[in-house]
Amino acid sequence: MMMQLLIRSEKDGILCPIPQYPLYSASIALHGGTLVPYYLDEATGWGLEVSELKKQLQEAKSNGITVRALVVINPGNPTGQVLAEENQKAIVEFCKEEGLVLLADEVYQENVYVPEKKFHSFKKVARSMGYGEKDIHLVSFQSVSKGYYGECGKRGGYMEVTGFGADVREHIYKLASVNLCSNITGQILASLVMSPPKVGDKSYESYIAERDGILSSLARRAKTLEDAFNKLEGITCNKAEGAMYLFPRINLPKKAIKAAEEVKTAPDLFYCRRLLNETGIVFVPGSGFGQVPGTWHFRCTILPQEEKIPAIVTRLTDFHKRFMDEFRD
Repeated sequence: MMMQLLIRSEKDGILCPIPQYPLYSASIALHGGTLVPYYLDEATGWGLEVSELKKQLQEAKSNGITVRALVVINPGNPTGQVLAEENQKAIVEFCKEEGLVLLADEVYQENVYVPEKKFHSFKKVARSMGYGEKDIHLVSFQSVSKGYYGECGKRGGYMEVTGFGADVREHIYKLASVNLCSNITGQILASLVMSPPKVGDKSYESYIAERDGILSSLARRAKTLEDAFNKLEGITCNKAEGAMYLFPRINLPKKAIKAAEEVKTAPDLFYCRRLLNETGIVFVPGSGFGQVPGTWHFRCTILPQEEKIPAIVTRLTDFHKRFMDEFRD
């Protein structure tokens, strides 16, 4: 809905992270706009540098593109990083200075696994800087399909739209009302996510125990997989700070890259297909998310049941050794 409202023609651009969740590039293309990429810095744990935003913004302007909005995914998908509050303040300042709409994808806000990082909403950060309703255009997104509830089969979520006038809000309501058939179960779930059990409620103790159990298990799974990847030849994996994914980098042998080219396949897709066919393990190749040219990655979820993770690690380790031996330069 926001892309539909923001994009008027191919001369309108949206700043998006690379790697990015492909929904963004797809929806920008669908509505006839231009994706303006900014690269996350893998060397600094997938850091978001404001200098990179400024560089890409200027380049887009020089190409006649009017950049309308900045997409930030925090915690990151597919990269799993959690932004520091100071970094968020710099991003808010950048959007304010440039008059950009800040599209804050915060659907993994419950999924933070390292004690040194905390999730801060962009709205809270903007308000802490003294920016009120009229100072910055901000849209915050939340979903019922992530967090610790993970109801992926239900379509529920919401966005909070702040900093827009009544006329724009009216257009958003018009767009929403085109979907005449209410998604009742999704709406019920969204209301439960927004208003969880409180202290004193009958279900509070069991709710807290289940929530904490799920989140601590996800943290253990993330660490186990992160450690496993970093033990594999030619693979490096940044710390799993949040979200539900790891995005390791794989340095493929030249022979493997050549074999992939011979079958007209991206090298990381070649690796992922072989992995799937030989082990039944599904990774998504990094080429589907965008990556620095000449680098190869894949996205791995941390979602299999915890008791299955050791067997997955064993299968992955055995496959990777066979693959590297087969294509060793």
